[in-house]
Parts: sequence; structure tokens; C-alpha cells
Amino acid sequence: MYSFIKSVYLLLILTVFQSIQAQDWPNLQAFKDANSKLAPLEGNEKRIVFMGNSITIGWLQTHPEFFENNSFVNRGIGGQTTPQMLLRFRADVVEIDASAVVILAGTNDIAGNTGPATLEMILDNIKSMTEIALANDIKVILCSVLPAYDYPWRPGLKPNIKIPKLNAMIKEYASQSDAYYLDYFSSLEDGNNGLKKDYSYDGVHLTLEGYQVLEPLLQNALQKVFQY
Repeated sequence: MYSFIKSVYLLLILTVFQSIQAQDWPNLQAFKDANSKLAPLEGNEKRIVFMGNSITIGWLQTHPEFFENNSFVNRGIGGQTTPQMLLRFRADVVEIDASAVVILAGTNDIAGNTGPATLEMILDNIKSMTEIALANDIKVILCSVLPAYDYPWRPGLKPNIKIPKLNAMIKEYASQSDAYYLDYFSSLEDGNNGLKKDYSYDGVHLTLEGYQVLEPLLQNALQKVFQY
């Protein structure tokens, strides 16, 4: 009887362990094939990688020409938080020979998508991604978190108050490091720390018009970072 119970117990442990292994919490498999198929850089060619969540991947889905015409590489995954991005940062940024990384992250942390997170915890993950990039001679553009008055999927968390505070922290960190701070918030904000209605369909994610506001801001930032 004891041997039977022990066998069942070990089988249960093995099943749980295999389940945890299969989860791929940071989603390292998402871009594994795409990363392996990227062509090597030639001459003075620069690879600009976008790291982020649904707002980042939504940019590619909404305006693919912007990425195709500029040879930008989009590595956004919907719903992701900064600890997930940090875990896949080396695979999806460093190991694909990024020349610069555009990091737009933090709103899903505030929404609690992967559990409670303080603003300090969010900034720590952004700092870690920045440090990894800079250590590998990758230029860093830290974007302000976009305005959101509330989250439709989890109301009452007061992102309208927390996002400006986080942005101030990101801006301060950028000023003390070799990162460039890119302020998207000011151009999208409606006066109440929410998104202007013309730029969003749900108060969080952008329309084409919203992304078209970001594009010249980003191009200007890249010119400054690379001193074109």
C-alpha cells in the first residue's frame, strides 16, 4: 500500500513539474523561429527592436508599413508585464544583434496582469533591461507609459494616478543613465490623464491615428540617439 501511495505521489509531482515546464511563462517560444530567420546586418545597417506588450504588437498589426519601410523588428506580446519581458530580453533583443531597443512597458504591471507590482518593482525591471542592453552596446529608448484613465478588464486601479508617477520615475532614471526618455504621454493625454478618444478604441489601446502620433516622435528620438 505504501509503495502504491509513494508511486502516485511521485507521479503527481512529475505531472505538476511537467505542467510548469510547459507553461513558458515569459513566452520565449513566441519569436524563436522569427529570430532565427533574421538576416545578418550588413555594413552600417541598424536593427531597431521594439520590446513591449499589446500596444507594441498592435502597432505592427495596425500599421505594418511603418515597420516594413523602416526595417524595424517588433517583439511585443499582448498582456505581458515587465518581469516577463526581462526574462526574454536577451533572446528577443540582445541575441538578434539589436542596435537600439525601444522599451514601452509597465501598464500591464499596474493592471496586475501577473500579480501585484509596486511602481518601484516595475522600474527595477526596466532598469535591468536597460542595463543588459547598455552592457551589450545597444542604445536604449525608454518610452513613457501611455495614458489610461482606467482599465476596462480590471477597473478601479487608478492608472490615471499611477502612470504619471511611474513616468516621472522612468524619466528620472533615464536622465541618470545613458538611456533616452521618449515622452508619448503628453501628446496623447486628454487633460484627465486618460487617452484622447480619437486615439483609442477602449481607453488603453491605440487606433491608427494614435500610432501616427507616436511615429514622428519615435523617428525624432532615433535621429537624436544615433545623431543622424
